[in-house]
Amino acid sequence: MNSIQPPAFMRAIVITAHGAPEVLVVGARATPTPGTGEVLVKVAAAGVNRPDLLQRKGLYPPPPGVTEVPGLEIAGTIASLGPGTSPWRAGDCVCALVSGGGYAEYCVAPGEQCLPVPCGLNMTEAASLPETYFTVWSNVFDRAAIRPGESLLVQGGASGIGVCAIQLAHAFGLRVFATAGSAEKCQACERLGAERAINYRTEDFVSVTRTLTKNRGVDVILDMVGGDYVPRELRALADDGRLVFISYLGGREAMVEIDQVLRRRLVLTGSALRARPIAVKAAIAQSLRAQVWPLLESGQVRPVVHATFPLEQAAHAHTMMESGTHIGKIVLRVATD
Repeated sequence: MNSIQPPAFMRAIVITAHGAPEVLVVGARATPTPGTGEVLVKVAAAGVNRPDLLQRKGLYPPPPGVTEVPGLEIAGTIASLGPGTSPWRAGDCVCALVSGGGYAEYCVAPGEQCLPVPCGLNMTEAASLPETYFTVWSNVFDRAAIRPGESLLVQGGASGIGVCAIQLAHAFGLRVFATAGSAEKCQACERLGAERAINYRTEDFVSVTRTLTKNRGVDVILDMVGGDYVPRELRALADDGRLVFISYLGGREAMVEIDQVLRRRLVLTGSALRARPIAVKAAIAQSLRAQVWPLLESGQVRPVVHATFPLEQAAHAHTMMESGTHIGKIVLRVATD
């Protein structure tokens, strides 16, 4: 298929000031041009993620040279290609991890960070995949190197990250535990594959996981909370356990009992994707395509989309995410045709 000539200008979400969701408005921006190794995607849908909220508040600026338009994951159709983007072609349906620009009608993505839309999934479902699946794979399976026979505790199991982590760990035969803030969310986590979901408002995840593992503890904890959770998480870990940070919603500072780390050979690690080199993200994409995309196409793992909003209602999408009432992902519908 020949390249599609995009318009000179496109609709995009503009952050008019740092603050509440209402600062997100639709504006006109020049349509980007793909450079070497890049593709221009006509966006059908874009996922909403916690880093988008932080960027809106002025707490997570885009890396140098990256557009101020928010949005870290998209799905759509390739409109045109820069040099060196084989094997992609104009007209291919892809989803992609991007460093910004997803809340727009057109978005540039590195070709190596694109993946085909899995068979059987629509664009909305595909747009919910990249940020969460890249994050979970790189942290749980790469950095923490979780192995068959081990166990995983997912903090915030009803979040987009949590839903992905529970399903992937369960699909690979791991024991999975999760925390969530309501009975409804706990039930959702268990339906997705958690052996036991722990209501953090009424239960102590340390005592519950210790009991369920016969006082051994869990091998890996995926943590997006930080703060005062960290000392408790160290107590919940098994010897040689790994605590992996992907955010710090409960605070960026924590008390670490160093004697536990030394005596029990614990590992504290973590990562953020946005500023990492394309080559690193490309390697994650290759692993996902080989090991996870077949699970999506067979239905063994599935996207969980809680709600969708049209692009012009991005503020409502952010409000919902901040309310914490959702289970799974929130997605913006971008295409109007």
